[in-house]
Order: sequence, then C-alpha cells, then structure tokens
Amino acid sequence: MKMILTYLPPYRLDRVTRALEHVEGFTGMTVTPARGFGREKLEDDARDVRDQLDDFTPTVRVEAVVSDDRAEAVVQAVLAAAHTGARGDGKIFVLPVEDGVRIKTKARGPRAV
Repeated sequence: MKMILTYLPPYRLDRVTRALEHVEGFTGMTVTPARGFGREKLEDDARDVRDQLDDFTPTVRVEAVVSDDRAEAVVQAVLAAAHTGARGDGKIFVLPVEDGVRIKTKARGPRAV
C-alpha cells in the first residue's frame, strides 16, 4: 500500500476531488487545512525565517492510502487536476504504508482501505 500525501492550494481541492472520484479503486481521502511555505519563498525573501512565521500560505493537505497498483493513477489524476505550471501548484509525496487496520471489521492490509 502507498500513502499519497498532497499539498495544494485550497482553490484546487474541488477539482482534485472530482478527478480522484474517477480513479478506479480509489476509496477516499482525508483533507486537513494547513499552512506553509516552500523554497521559492525562502529564495525571494531575505528576511530571517523566524520573521516569516506569520507569512505562511494557506494550503490543504490531502491524504489517501491506496493499493500499490493504484498509486500512479492517483498521482496522475492529482497532477492533471492541479498542475498549472505556476508557482505554488503544490507537491505530491508517495510513502510506503506497512499495514492498516479497519477497526470496524478488523480487516488488515489492502482490505482495510
């Protein structure tokens, strides 16, 4: 299993959600509001990082655990829906998931997703 962890601008969330709904085998996601800044902000701003803490950009964190064979389809769907080529499009990380347990059924591994 893989966790697809995506950070993207809040205004892209609806478009990404619609794209993911069309990925075969995609079963759901968790969305959390977040704030942050990336390399471009550091390069553009000569101020000390401590002075920038109030300047975090609003973003959303989207987490989805999928089977290994669906991971690339999920990444491609997010890319197609979120990519503009502009600064701040976001980032996608693909992480291994060792195990998962659905508490209700006690199903483990890919059946827990």
